[in-house]
Amino acid sequence: MGLRLANVFRLGIKELYSLRADPILLVMIVYAFTFAVYSTATGAKSEVENVAVGIVDEDDSELSRRIAGAILEPLFRPAVQLMPNEIDPGMNSGRFVFVLEIPPKFESDVLAGRGPTVQIDVDATALTQAGVGASYLQNIIESEASGYLQHGEGAITAPINLVTRTAFNPNHYSEWFLGIMAEINNITMLTVVLTGAALIREREHGTIEHLLVMPVTSAEIMIAKIWANGLVIVVVAILSLWCVVHGLLRVPLVGSVPLFLAGTVLYEISVAALGILLATFTGTMGQFGLLVVPVLVILNLLSGSATPPESMPDWLIEVMKVAPTPHFVSFAQGVLYRAAGFELVWPQLAALAGITVCYFSVSLIRFRKAITSFQ
Repeated sequence: MGLRLANVFRLGIKELYSLRADPILLVMIVYAFTFAVYSTATGAKSEVENVAVGIVDEDDSELSRRIAGAILEPLFRPAVQLMPNEIDPGMNSGRFVFVLEIPPKFESDVLAGRGPTVQIDVDATALTQAGVGASYLQNIIESEASGYLQHGEGAITAPINLVTRTAFNPNHYSEWFLGIMAEINNITMLTVVLTGAALIREREHGTIEHLLVMPVTSAEIMIAKIWANGLVIVVVAILSLWCVVHGLLRVPLVGSVPLFLAGTVLYEISVAALGILLATFTGTMGQFGLLVVPVLVILNLLSGSATPPESMPDWLIEVMKVAPTPHFVSFAQGVLYRAAGFELVWPQLAALAGITVCYFSVSLIRFRKAITSFQ
């Protein structure tokens, strides 16, 4: 057993030397866990911030002025007064995302209980801001109208005092979510690419024949490729988590980092085995890239890192349970966002362990057939 472990260790060291000799992959690793994580988290905000709003006030009453005054930074820029004929040019030019149209006699209709209508024109090309911002504006209008009515005679106080408390991300910072999800997606991408490229590189450089004449087994070769490349990704990912996500993006890591590390190692083995499995179906790096791209797109988009799994059809949710990414995303969100302990995330870890065994077994069978075909 000691000789077998020694073979695995030495083969893994060889993989590390091979990786060091590939500057393109080294640059990609550094880029993926530094600039790519930071730019993904800060470049595509999902919250409303500094949105331009115009207002057409045809009532010019105290209530309409209160509504305009309640549109405040940092969610919105101060409302710009417009004339009715300026709405279309302003929206078509992209100058305004929202335009409020307050009709004449708005205040008197509100006081008389006639239910007047305030029209909100929305530029839906800014899709996320359009949906969230429109609801914010609706809440502002309703809140100001309700507060104004309560100063009138006979005003009725609402029987329910609704208090909303946001857990885990109280200020709705998108970088808190996008930063860690970018980290997870890059772990998946680079692990698959590095392990698959390690096998393709052996084939293209002609060194696979050297391995075949050595006193090593296919399992030792495969395990060595997994631990060497997985070690690189785990180390760089943890450094990126502390330096980029926690340091630069200021995302609080409230959970147990050692527990997250343990889950990451388990996840690394499964996706590394997937990378080797994909590489056995290709002969060149170009073919491998064409096969990997759709697989990674599916894993990332349907894992829950981009949209909630509940938004997918039920049958697709069941299909994705055979992939490791949904379980790892759920595990990572529970540990890093909600400070979940082992007693809460063990189902995800158990699922990852089962998937890892299956992926590794299938990949090893395919790997043995692939390398024996070179003899």
